[in-house]
Amino acid sequence: MELPFAESYKIKMVEPLRKSTREEREQWIKEADYNLFQLKSDQVYIDCLTDSGTGAMSDRQWAAMMMGDESYAGSSSFFQLKDTITRITGFEYVIPTHQGRAAENVLFSHLVKADAVVPGNSHFDTTKGHIESRKAFAVDCTVDEAKDTQLEVPFKGNVDPKKLEKVLAEKAELVPFIIVTITNNTAGGQPVSMQNLREVRAIADRYGKRVIFDSARFVENAYFIRTREEGYADKSIKEICKEMFSYADGMTMSSKKDGLVNMGGFIATRHEDWYEGAKKFCIPFEGFLTYGGMNGRDMAALAVGLDENTELETIETRIRQVQYLAAKLDEYGIPYQRPVGGHALFIDADRVLDQIPKEEFPAQTLAIELYIEAGVRGCEIGYILADRDPVTRENRFGGLDLLRLCIARRVYTNNHMDVIAAALKNVYDRRHEITRGVKIVWETELMRHFTVKLERLG
Repeated sequence: MELPFAESYKIKMVEPLRKSTREEREQWIKEADYNLFQLKSDQVYIDCLTDSGTGAMSDRQWAAMMMGDESYAGSSSFFQLKDTITRITGFEYVIPTHQGRAAENVLFSHLVKADAVVPGNSHFDTTKGHIESRKAFAVDCTVDEAKDTQLEVPFKGNVDPKKLEKVLAEKAELVPFIIVTITNNTAGGQPVSMQNLREVRAIADRYGKRVIFDSARFVENAYFIRTREEGYADKSIKEICKEMFSYADGMTMSSKKDGLVNMGGFIATRHEDWYEGAKKFCIPFEGFLTYGGMNGRDMAALAVGLDENTELETIETRIRQVQYLAAKLDEYGIPYQRPVGGHALFIDADRVLDQIPKEEFPAQTLAIELYIEAGVRGCEIGYILADRDPVTRENRFGGLDLLRLCIARRVYTNNHMDVIAAALKNVYDRRHEITRGVKIVWETELMRHFTVKLERLG
C-alpha cells in the first residue's frame, strides 16, 4: 500500500499549553476590549493570530545561532546571509532590517513621496500604512476572481493586467514602482502565477517602471506554481524562486514567515541606485549596513532558514498541514477563501454571520466567538483592518471580510487542527443565534486593528 504523508521533521522539544474555562475567556476578551491582539499569550490555547515569527527553528538554525558573528561592522554572518539571498533571488544588493515593515520603511522613505500612486495586488496592512502615511495612494489591482471566496481559481492573487495598465496610462508620472505581494495575504493567502509575473514585468517595462515583490511568503508562492501551473512540476523550488525574482527589480522581506526565524527582514535589489538611496535611511532607522537591526546570530539562523525552506520537503510539509485543516472545514461545510492558500485558512465571515451588517464587523465578531468557544485566537482581515479612506475618512467596506487562522510553522500537530475545526464548527452550528456584532469606541489613524477598542452589541 502507498505510505501516508508524514512530517519532514521530528519533535525534540515541547512547550506546555494551558486550557482555560469559557468564563475565563469571556472575562479576558472583555478586558482586552474585544481586540484579540490585546490578549496575553497564556490566555490563548491555540494561537492562530499570525504565522509571523511564531514558527519553530531547526537544529541547524540553532547551531548557526551559536556560531553567529556579533561584530558591529563587517559581520561574517551578514555575508553568509547576503550570499544565501543572492543565490536564491539573484539580487546583488542586500540590506538587513529587523523585520518586514522596517524594510518597507527604509525603502519607501527613499521611493515614496506625497501624492505618489502605488499600484499592486491587495497591499497588506503595513504596506498600505507606509504608503498612506506618506500622503500617497495604494491602488488595488487584484483580479476580480479574488472577491468570490467560493470560486476555484488557482491563482486568485494575480494582478489584473487591465487594471494595472489603466493606472499607468492615467497616472504613470506619479507611480514610483509597482508592488506585487507573493503570496497575496489580504486576498486570502492566494498565489500569483509565473505567467502573471511575466505580464506585470512586460507592462512595467513598457512604462519604464520598476517592480518590487513583497516577499514574506515567496516560498509558498513557488510551491503553488510548482503544483498548479503547467510546466513547473519537475522544477525545484529554488529554480522557481530564481525565475520569479528575475521579473522583479527588488524585494522587501519579512523573514519571520518563509525565512523560518522569529525576527528579521531585509531589502534586496539588483539596482545600485535603490541600494544607495535606502542606505541613507537604514543607518539612522535600523543600524549599520551589515546588521541593520539584526543580531549576527539571527542573520546566521535566517541564512539557514532560507536554504531549508526552499527545499520541497520542508515547504510541502507546511502546506499539507494547512490543507489538512481545509479538508476538515470542507467536511463541516464552513466557507473559506478557496482554494486554500499556503499559510492560513481565511473564513468568509459575511457568509457565516450573514445576519450581522458590515457596520458591525462580522469577521471580528467571528474571531471573538471562536476565542470564547475554545481559546483559539485568530485575526480579522477585513473591514477593521481596511482602515478608513484617507480622504473621506469613511470606513472601507469594499473588500472581503475574513477571519484568518494562521498556522505557525513546525509548531502544532494535526490534533490541534482537529480542535480548531471542531471549535469553528460549534460556532458555525449556532451562527444564526449571533445577530449583533461590535462597534468601535476608539481607534488610531493608521493600522487601527492592532490597538482598536471595541464594544460588544446586543
